[in-house]
Amino acid sequence: MEKIRMVDLKRQYEKIQDEIDNAVLDVVRSTQYINGPDVKQFQQELEEYLDVKHVIPCANCTDALQVAIMSLDLKPGDEVITTSFTFVATVEVISLLGLTPVLVDVYEDTFNINPMEICRMITGRTKAIIPVHLFGQSANMDEIMTIAKNHNLYVIEDNAQAIGADYIYSKKRRKKAGTIGHIGCTSFFPSKNLGCYGDGGAIFTNNQNLAEKMRNIVNHGMTTRYYHNYVGVNSRLDSIQAAILRIKLKYLDQYTKLRRQAADYYDKAFEGNENLIIPARSSFSTHVFHQYTLKTRNIDRDKLKEYLDSKNIPAMIYYPVPMHLQEPYKSFRYRQKEGDLPVTESLSKSVISLPMHTELDKEQQDHIISHVLDFVNKNRL
Repeated sequence: MEKIRMVDLKRQYEKIQDEIDNAVLDVVRSTQYINGPDVKQFQQELEEYLDVKHVIPCANCTDALQVAIMSLDLKPGDEVITTSFTFVATVEVISLLGLTPVLVDVYEDTFNINPMEICRMITGRTKAIIPVHLFGQSANMDEIMTIAKNHNLYVIEDNAQAIGADYIYSKKRRKKAGTIGHIGCTSFFPSKNLGCYGDGGAIFTNNQNLAEKMRNIVNHGMTTRYYHNYVGVNSRLDSIQAAILRIKLKYLDQYTKLRRQAADYYDKAFEGNENLIIPARSSFSTHVFHQYTLKTRNIDRDKLKEYLDSKNIPAMIYYPVPMHLQEPYKSFRYRQKEGDLPVTESLSKSVISLPMHTELDKEQQDHIISHVLDFVNKNRL
């Protein structure tokens, strides 16, 4: 049996090695390492895949979120509502820009932001909402966009974990996650469903004015060389990473299919187990399974992870400490103490993510499943 990895980038690369190697060598031979033709071509191909008017490539998703917020001309003290159950980058950029992150609770089944909690926390200072499409499926964008419209708020989708997911409207119309709000952001970190071999990210929008402004901001605020219209940053997707992403984008739907098959196999093994709650699949979003995340019940989650580690089975906890309990974010006037976000706090103590990737085979999954169930059967509280 192949060594089990949380994400097996080695075997994935081996299957497309010739295409990747040739693409990288073509860039090296061209010596066009910054803003070369592959960057523009990838931008156009991703626009077509997502059916969005504008893609702005950048250096990583943290930059994408920061640039998106910068384009909205918010003022210090303005409030941005987002979830506490997320990776720190979502909250970090709000704070870095002198804004106030307002952290709210999530749904227990999908782990995504609860629109009712958004409504409850809107004030006169609220200017934007950042829903996070966690673990591979979209938040309830119908409700979120209605709230935003009613209160004149911007919506920035953090789509770092759900590229390729479809949002399904009530009349069965579909749009790609990340293309519904005013701005969407994604990550091409190597472990993502569409990952490069370094850092990378992108911003999406259908708004021409925002697109032009964000293109300027990622390039030092320049419209014309040495003429700066905005305070900007230096955030570029380099040509080698773009060339790699052009190859991998062709396989993204195939990768999604393989992840779903692996998730189905896990589901069949764990479904009905009173100690393990399988991931919910929303009626309004397809799931691309960036993570396969179980909720544990009446077992010690941390000891389960230790047990799997001892068997050389990687497992991860996303996220062990919610953002509202992290030291830098306790000082804000909202959500400062334990007990404020009960669903998020419960999830942080109960979730565990199993290996999930495109190369996961049934022999590996059977090995993982058998050890998870062995621990559960012997260690019920």
